[in-house]
This record gives sequence, structure tokens and C-alpha cells, in this order.
Amino acid sequence: MGIIEVLLLSVGLAMDAFAVSICKGLAVKKITAKEFLLCGIWFGSFQGIMPLIGYLVGSRFEKMISVVAPWVAFILLSLIGGNMIKEALSPPEEVKPDFDVKTMFLMAVATSIDALAVGITFVAVPVKVINASGIQNVFLAVTMIAVITCIISMIGVKLGHLFGMRYKSGSEILGGSILIIIGLKALIGFFV
Repeated sequence: MGIIEVLLLSVGLAMDAFAVSICKGLAVKKITAKEFLLCGIWFGSFQGIMPLIGYLVGSRFEKMISVVAPWVAFILLSLIGGNMIKEALSPPEEVKPDFDVKTMFLMAVATSIDALAVGITFVAVPVKVINASGIQNVFLAVTMIAVITCIISMIGVKLGHLFGMRYKSGSEILGGSILIIIGLKALIGFFV
């Protein structure tokens, strides 16, 4: 998985956090830097930590995973992407304007569970962003995921405040589609 795939993956993973950030922006009457930063830091941090955990757990089973690597990547990314698309097409859930630690923690975990599975795919489809060891490439990839999610989440708060729920479903469909395409690319690359 090269830098383009990691960038696309980062954007795809950030779409859940983006959708929740839009809802957060919609729910508050006055937006301050605090709301931008809280959403960005919470969602960005968890989107970066979870794939690292997935990679570390998955690397313990590398020999078993490498046998079925393209299929694992395709199935996990397709399931995650399909679930994002399904959620986008279902009725919206109400999001409270709370920015307290408990609420933000639960939302950050909920929006980053899919990133845990993506971390396992880093074992199945090795990350090669720079000419360095595997773990260095993984650290770079999870940092990119965290930073991109942070930025996209902060943008989501502002857009939610400006435009409301209009773009929530579209962003989740786009994110899910990106993940499915990356999974398909991994599978096709195995056979070509």
C-alpha cells in the first residue's frame, strides 16, 4: 500500500468522524475554537491509535494472515465500507451537543472501530510509504490517518454549523466507497 492508497484510506476512515463532527456542529449554537479542537483531537487521536493496535495484534498472526492476505484486506475493507454506506442510507441518529470527556470518548471509539480492522490489513497488505522498515511505515501511515482525520473533523464541525445535515450521507457513502475500492485493488493486485 503506497502513499496514495494511505491518503485515500485516511480520507475514507475520516468520513465517520466527519459525519459525527457535522452533527456536533449542527447541535451547537455558537462555534468556538474549543469545539473544533475537541472534535479534531479526539477523533484524530483514536483514528491513529486504533489501526496501530490492529497492526500490532495482527502482526502476531502474520504467517497465517499472509496466506490469505488479499482476501482478508478485501473482506475487511468491503465490510467496513459497506457498513458506512448502509449507515449513510439509514435514518439519522440524534447527536447531542455535549463535548464532555465521556461523550467524546464514546464517539471517538465508535467512529474508529473500523480503523482497528484496517490496522490488521496493514499486516495483510504491507504499507510502503517511504523506504524504511515496516513498523516505520505503519507509524507514518497512522500519523497520516490521525492528522487527516483531525483536519477533516474540524472542517466537519464548521460545515455542520453552516450547512446542517445536507452532506452527512454523501460523505459516508464516499468514505465507504473509497474503502471498498482499496480492498478491491488489494485483491486484484494479488491476481495480477
